Order: sequence, then C-alpha cells, then structure tokens
Amino acid sequence: MDHTVYDVLIIGAGPIGIACAIAAKNNHLSHLIVDKGCLVNSLYNYPTNMTFFSSSERLEIEEIPFVTTNPKPKRAEALEYYRRVHDKFNLNTKLFEEVLSYQKQGEIFHIQTSKNQYKARNIIVATGFYDIPIYLNIPGEDLPKVSHYYNDPHYYAGQNVVIVGASNSSIDAALETYRKGAKVTLVIRGTDISHRVKYWVRPDIMNRIAEGSITVYFESQLKEILSDKVVISTKNTEITIANDFVLTLTGYRPNFELLKKFQINIPDDDDMIPEHDLNTMETNIKGLYLAGVVCGGLNTHLWFIENSRVHAKMIMESILAKS
Repeated sequence: MDHTVYDVLIIGAGPIGIACAIAAKNNHLSHLIVDKGCLVNSLYNYPTNMTFFSSSERLEIEEIPFVTTNPKPKRAEALEYYRRVHDKFNLNTKLFEEVLSYQKQGEIFHIQTSKNQYKARNIIVATGFYDIPIYLNIPGEDLPKVSHYYNDPHYYAGQNVVIVGASNSSIDAALETYRKGAKVTLVIRGTDISHRVKYWVRPDIMNRIAEGSITVYFESQLKEILSDKVVISTKNTEITIANDFVLTLTGYRPNFELLKKFQINIPDDDDMIPEHDLNTMETNIKGLYLAGVVCGGLNTHLWFIENSRVHAKMIMESILAKS
C-alpha cells in the first residue's frame, strides 16, 4: 500500500490525463496517474496508418512543439510526442493498473487498483471513450471473424469484408482494405456517409462507390452474422452475401460502469452526459472531477484533445481555490 496522500490522482494516461498531471506539477500539487493500459492507451489502439483530423499544433500540450513533416500527424508521431512530453515532465505514472473501486473517508479518497491502494484529496477521471465498443447486439456478433476495432489492412487481403458504420474509422478501413485487395461491402444505417468524414477522404470514398469498387448499402442494417456469410436488412428487402470478416466500427462509449462506481450522476437520456460543473469540471461528488472526452457521455464528438486541454487549468484553479 502506498501511504502517500496525493493532492491529485488522475485516472487515465492519455493526452488530457498528462495535461492534468503537468498542471498539477506546475502548481506544486503532488500527483499520480493510473491507467489500466499503456501510456496514451487509446491512441496506441488506433489503426496503424491513422492520420489525425487535427493539425499538430492543435494537439500540443504546454506549448511544447509537436513537429511533423506531414500536414496532419500520424498515429506513430502522436505516440512519440506524448511519450516525450510525459518523460520531459517526469510524471508519476502507474501503467497496466486498473482502478477497481474507491471509498471516501472524510476529505480523503481511498482508491483500490488491481495492484495497489492509494489515497488522494482529489480525483480526476480522464478515461476517454475508446475502450468499450457500442455493440450491435445481433446473432453471430461474438464469432471470431468479427472485430470492433480495425488495425492493419494487410490482414484482409483477398477476403470478403463487411464494414458497418459511416464515420472516419469505417471509411478509412473500407478504403485501406480495398487497396490491399479485399472485396469491401459497407453497411450504413443512414442515407449518406457521415458529414464528419475527413474532407480529403470524402471524394475518395465517393468515387470508389460511384465506380463500383466498393459496394454500399444505405438505409441498411446488419441483421445476422454467420460463419461464411451475413444477412443484411436493406430498405426494401433482406439479402445474404458471402463473407469472411466483419468490422463493426459503430463507435465507442465511456466507461459508465466506472463512473457509476464513483457515484457520479448519469442521466438516463440519449447523451448520458455525467453530471459536472462546466466552470470547474467538478462532479456531484466533491473533489471528484472529469476531464476530456469522458465529459461528453455518448456525445463523443463534443470534446477532443484540442478543445479539452483547458480542463486541466480549470480543475487546478478549482482545487487551489478550495485549499
């Protein structure tokens, strides 16, 4: 057991968790970061060839330059950048250590992890939303050929691949696997690809669809997944097509189970935005704060790295005002 009483314990070693730790250190507050995965775990699990929508300067922390030779940085560059920032500030971080529960005794939080116990006066939850997929809940979704994450296109060369979703992850996967020789079918619930698809990617996917290189079913849903085929419910009928792999890239959600363990109020509505003060980021539990994309609940397009970095400053101002 660690007997130190930290001023701030941060759950999540992503870019915003790192920003919060730096802000704590700059304000002479003791800190500890705990993450169940590796450093910037969500970014690590992004597709190998992913290019960010944001330019590098909008992803910077503490005005430390994020230098890249590309107009938009790639995943590998982001991993290197945030690791260097983390190491530059010599942050106190425990990785591959999952937070399991907590108790609050007086003004002190007692946190139990998979490896240790800690005490802290304040907690910041900065866990992101990339860990838990949104499931389709259809027959066959648990088959080995189904994945809710996409990494590298080579694996799907020469295969019949069905991709569910209309956002950046789905469209990137469709184009990359197609170019490695996969026969790609897109299944999209709406009438068009998402308006959030990167502007330089949209013409590419529209041209591939128009020429018939990639098949798309709009206003459609995947109804059932079988070992060698899938059933698609379209606007007018049901069709069955041959299939080797299914990528259900339908989005991800925050770890609501963890938030509920911390007794944070979560409304039962479409967005499920956890209760917090927009001026201080403090939740309904005194001394317990939210930072980053977790603040948006199911509205995962509300907060990004570039617009939630300010949460670190807001939280430290709140903590210092109390002390």
